[in-house]
Amino acid sequence: MRIGVISDTHGLLRPEALAVLEGCERIIHAGDIGKPQVLTALQAIAPLEVIRGNIDKGDWAEGLPERLELDHGGVRLYVLHDLKTLDFDPAARGIGVVISGHSHKPGIERRGEVLYLNPGSAGPRRFSLPISLALLDVENGSAHAELVALD
Repeated sequence: MRIGVISDTHGLLRPEALAVLEGCERIIHAGDIGKPQVLTALQAIAPLEVIRGNIDKGDWAEGLPERLELDHGGVRLYVLHDLKTLDFDPAARGIGVVISGHSHKPGIERRGEVLYLNPGSAGPRRFSLPISLALLDVENGSAHAELVALD
């Protein structure tokens, strides 16, 4: 299963991001959506799972969870916006992938059995950080991620 992972759009959904996400079986947005129209556009591509980030305010964002725990392709995923707020050991709970956003800094890191994925920011450029998202392939209990630069 291919999952598109996007974060920190801040109300800007780039055509390049939509093109990369085409063909994904699911999309995860790791917060700081910015506008409900971003969610509508993503839902038109694939089933969407989303969390609220620190800028997501107002009626449209009220019902969005701050964290999600998901199972896809035999892998448990944990999604939160700011990795610094992770308050448990993911490996002890059988989590295989931790997805976060917030920093706008893309990264893939394996710590023991847990894959940590930050897709970076797909929205407005912040400082000199790249514009990016990630593709996560999960199958038969294993996960592999790749970052996709949009600029």
